[in-house]
Amino acid sequence: MSEAPPQDIANPQMSLTTKEGWRAFVDENPDPPPSLPSGTVLDEGELESYREARIDYHTRSVIVNTPTIRGVVTTGRKRIVLNRHQVSARRGLIVSGLAGTGKTTAITQLGKNVEQITRRRSPNAVGGLPVVFVTVPPAATPKMLAGEFARFLGIPLEHRMSQVQITNAVCDLLGKLGTTLVLVDEIHNLDLTTRNGAEASDQLKYLSERIAATFVLAGLDVETSSLFQGTRGQQIAGRYTVIPSRPFGHRIRADKESWQALVVTMENSLRRHAHRPGTLVAMADYLHERTGGLIGSLSQLIREAAVDAIDSGTEKITKRMLDEIELDHAVQKTRPDRPRVKYARRPKAA
Repeated sequence: MSEAPPQDIANPQMSLTTKEGWRAFVDENPDPPPSLPSGTVLDEGELESYREARIDYHTRSVIVNTPTIRGVVTTGRKRIVLNRHQVSARRGLIVSGLAGTGKTTAITQLGKNVEQITRRRSPNAVGGLPVVFVTVPPAATPKMLAGEFARFLGIPLEHRMSQVQITNAVCDLLGKLGTTLVLVDEIHNLDLTTRNGAEASDQLKYLSERIAATFVLAGLDVETSSLFQGTRGQQIAGRYTVIPSRPFGHRIRADKESWQALVVTMENSLRRHAHRPGTLVAMADYLHERTGGLIGSLSQLIREAAVDAIDSGTEKITKRMLDEIELDHAVQKTRPDRPRVKYARRPKAA
C-alpha cells in the first residue's frame, strides 16, 4: 500500500456577495491533484479519495486570460488611478454582453487583482476592504440596493432602519475601510422605465458620489437596455466606458487561433490518465459550433465531460461523450438542427 496522494477538497465556496466569501475567493489558489507515477498502487480507500479530489478539481472553472479579461483588468486599474484625487464625477466601466461571455468572471478577476496588489503593497494593513462585490436584485428598490451593500459588509439591519440610515451606515463604513473598487453585477436588473428602477439608479449614482471608489458594472446587453435612456441615462453614459464582452469568433484566421488557444488552455488543465494531448484541439471547430463561441458553455462542456470520464473509468473525453452533454438553453435554441462539424482525427502513433 502506497501513501495516499495529498488532497484538498474545499467546502462549497461562500457567496461572493459577502466579505467573507469575497476574501475566500481572493485567497483561493487551488493546486491540481498530483499525477501518480507509473506503477503506483493505491488501496480502495486511497483510490476513491484520489478520484474525488480530481472530480472536485474539475468542478472549478479554469480562468483563461481572455481579451475581455485583459481589457477589463487593464482599463479598470487605469480608472482607479485616474479617480484617485477625484472628489466627484469619478469615471467607471460597464462590461456588457450576452450571457456566458465571461462578464462576471472579468470583473471579479479585476477585483481579485486589485485586492492582491493592495495586500502586497500594504502587507501589515489590518481590517481594510479594498474591493466590494454586490449584485442588483430583480425589481430593485433604493433600499434593497443599499441593503445589498450592507449584507456584503455584515452590517446588521434592524427592521425599522430607513433607506437613508442604511445608506449612511454603508458609506461611512466603506470610507473607514478604504474601499477603492466597487463591483456591481446584474446591472440590467435596473429598469429605468419603472419608478423603482429609476430611483434605484439614482441610489447607485448617489453611492458612487458618497463612496470614494471606482465603480465597475456588468450586465446583459446594457447598451440596448433602458440604462442609457433619458436624463438619468445620459448621466450614466457620460461617466462610464462600455467594454463589450462577445462570443469568440471563428471566421478569420486570427479568431480561430484565439479560440484554439482557449481550448489548449482548458485542455492542459485536465487531469485524466488516458487523455491524449491535442484531442480537444483537434475538435476546436466542433467545440465552437457546439458552444457558439461562448466561453461559459465551453467550460461547462469540457468540465462535465472530464467528470464523466473519471466517473465512467474511461479517463478520456470522446466526441460521443461531448455529444451526449446537454448545454444551456441559449446555445441549444440557436443551433437546434444544425449538422455537426466534422473534426480532424489525430493520427495513430507509429
